[in-house]
Amino acid sequence: QVQLAESGGGLVQAGGSLRLSCAASGRSFSSYGMGWFRQAPGKELREFVAAISWSGSIYYADSVKGRFTISRDNAKNTVYLQMNSLRPEDTAVYYCAAEPKSSSTFSSGRYYSPNLYDYWGQGTQVTVSS
Repeated sequence: QVQLAESGGGLVQAGGSLRLSCAASGRSFSSYGMGWFRQAPGKELREFVAAISWSGSIYYADSVKGRFTISRDNAKNTVYLQMNSLRPEDTAVYYCAAEPKSSSTFSSGRYYSPNLYDYWGQGTQVTVSS
């Protein structure tokens, strides 16, 4: 089991940057696939943003490709989301999620589906002003 805690959100002007962190506690962080999702105001569903597998394979939503970068530091049990060239439409609560290697979420290519992640953080608010 793993517990997740996001940090780094805030208010930024359009074109600015933020770096989100997700610290994991528990065992075997390196054997988890990690994802970032976001939920915009008034939206019911969490939208896939980026994911990184235990082996370092990286995936992005088309809407953030070229602007956001996901990375992980297994020594620090932390996954990061560097967000550049932020836009007002990036405004959302950002969540990190974890799924163990033993599941098929990443191996089946379904890393984009929030329903398949077992562990979630509490979220961090990102607001981009125009």
